[in-house]
Amino acid sequence: MNQIKVGTLIRGDKAEKVIPKIIDYGFETFSITFWESLGGMDVKELGKRLTDYLGQKGSSISSLSIFGNPLTDDPEFKDSIKGWEILIDNAKYFGTDLVTGFTGRIIDESIDKSIPKFKQVFGELAKRAEANGVRIAFENCDMGGTWEKGNFNIAHNPTAWEMMFDALPNDNIGLQWEPCHQMVSLIDPMPQLKEWVHKIFNVHGKDATVDWDIIKKYGIDGPKQFAWHRTPGFGDSNWTDIISILRMNNYEGSIDIEGYHDPVYRGNLELTGQVHSLNYLKNCRGGDFIKNPKEWM
Repeated sequence: MNQIKVGTLIRGDKAEKVIPKIIDYGFETFSITFWESLGGMDVKELGKRLTDYLGQKGSSISSLSIFGNPLTDDPEFKDSIKGWEILIDNAKYFGTDLVTGFTGRIIDESIDKSIPKFKQVFGELAKRAEANGVRIAFENCDMGGTWEKGNFNIAHNPTAWEMMFDALPNDNIGLQWEPCHQMVSLIDPMPQLKEWVHKIFNVHGKDATVDWDIIKKYGIDGPKQFAWHRTPGFGDSNWTDIISILRMNNYEGSIDIEGYHDPVYRGNLELTGQVHSLNYLKNCRGGDFIKNPKEWM
C-alpha cells in the first residue's frame, strides 16, 4: 500500500507563482483548479513546466479540476464542457490520471431532472477519459443548492450519487469527497464514508464545525449561523478515523487541503492554518512511512 499523500489546492493561474513559495513547508501534492473556464491557458505547457519543477522537489500533481456547469446552455458556463475535454486530454502532461469538478445541473430544476443530461454529457466525457487513461470524480459541494433548486452541482447527496452511478456505472467515474459538505447538511460523514469509499478517488481536506446548541435553540432556518467550514485540525472530524477507513479500503489517493474557508485561519492566517493542517493530517496518517525490517515480515 502506498502512503496517502497530503497536499493543497492551487488555482491554475497562480500555480507557478505560489507553489515555489510554499512547497518547502512539506506539501506533497497539488490539485490544480480552474473556475468555470481555463481562461485560454495553454495547459499542456503548464503541465510540462509544473511536473518538471515538482519532480525535482519530490512532489506531484494529484488532480486537475474545473468547477463550472456543463449541463446548461447558460452563456456563463459556455466553456465548461470544453474545459473538461482539454483537461482530460492533457492530464498526462501533469502526471495525473484524475480530472474532477462539478457535475453541473439543469438550473433551478430538481436533481432528478438533471440525470438525463448528466448521462448524456458525462457519458461522452467518460468515454474520452477512458481513451486517455483518465478517471473522473465529482466534488460533493452543494454550492448553495438543494434537491429542488441550484445552479452548479447535483453530486452533493447520497441519493443523487445512487442515481448518477446507476445512470453511468462506469468504473472510471467516482467522487471527490470531503466530510465538510455533508456535515453542514447535518449528515454524519463516517457511515457515509464507509458505504461510498469504493467510489472515492480523491479527498478534499476540508472539515466543519457544527454548533448544536444553536440548532437546538434556533433551528436551521433562523438568522443564526449553525455551521462553519473549517481547515482540518480545527473542525469536528477525527481525521485519524477517516484515514483509517480509507486505508482499510485500499485508498491510495491524496488528501488535498481546500483552504480559504476557515472563519479564523484565513487572510493573514491562511498559510498558518494550512501548514498546521498539513502537519495535523500527516500525524493522523501515522507520520512518515517507516519501512519494516525484513525480520518482521
